[in-house]
Amino acid sequence: MATPALTVSRLDPSAVLELLKPITWFPPMWALACGVVSSGFDGSLDRWPLVIVGVLLAGPLVCGTSQAVNDWFDRHVDAINEPNRPIPSGRIPGRMGLYIAITWTILSLAVSTFLGIWGVLATCLGLVLAWAYSMPPVRLKKNGWFGNAAVGACYEGLPWFTGALVMSAALPSTEVLALALLYSIGAHGIMTLNDFKSIEGDIKLGVRSLPVQLGPDRAARLACIVMALPQFAVVLLLIQWGHPAAAVLVGLVLLLQLGLMTVLVSDPRGRAPWYNATGISLYVTGMMISAVAIRPEIGLLQ
Repeated sequence: MATPALTVSRLDPSAVLELLKPITWFPPMWALACGVVSSGFDGSLDRWPLVIVGVLLAGPLVCGTSQAVNDWFDRHVDAINEPNRPIPSGRIPGRMGLYIAITWTILSLAVSTFLGIWGVLATCLGLVLAWAYSMPPVRLKKNGWFGNAAVGACYEGLPWFTGALVMSAALPSTEVLALALLYSIGAHGIMTLNDFKSIEGDIKLGVRSLPVQLGPDRAARLACIVMALPQFAVVLLLIQWGHPAAAVLVGLVLLLQLGLMTVLVSDPRGRAPWYNATGISLYVTGMMISAVAIRPEIGLLQ
């Protein structure tokens, strides 16, 4: 009797890219850019390699790692919510998703050495949070309060802090630390909006996202409050620090978001993707305005 031929699954590069989710790389890359700007980076050529390495780490590497880790440990949830994703659809076969996550983790650590000890430590922290967010038994994402806080820190605060720290080679100023913290808190609300698309699967598999715990309406209102209050605090701090023009601009950006939020809360599940494409753009615009304002020796927005 003839032995059946073995079928070897070929890994589709486009599926790997989809697994790493390039669209998610922008927030940490932007936050790192805010950190670089707020440090007073003057554009000198000898510092640009650090900027490029930092951007690669924040986006394609560390954030890409977090997406691969999340999709691997979420493959059962995704089979219910989004069966066409690379792992549940079989386009990334077997345990290849896990191997990609491990490989990207090692690559991230290797590249971080170009940023010195502080870059390595920041990368280690980001990777630990990335794995803790998705991997049992910790699995921070099982509770929306903790999981969203971890992601907010990784997407906004940690890259901002790292960008400022690496570029200035000194502990960032109080202003930088305050902005990084406040925009990380606001990102907790952004992460809540991302959970609306997976409510059914989360309920079935015991993932207690905030839309599951509070219901869509209450979760949407909470997300709006969490996004708005830190930005209001930024406006007050900019005034206190002597940057009234920047405070006005960030205030206007916040007012526009508040208008969009009224539409969001009228239909949270239907409007969450729309708000992510509109309100979040305004949110990150305020981040850069604030970074430029506190940039030492520049004072463009006094």
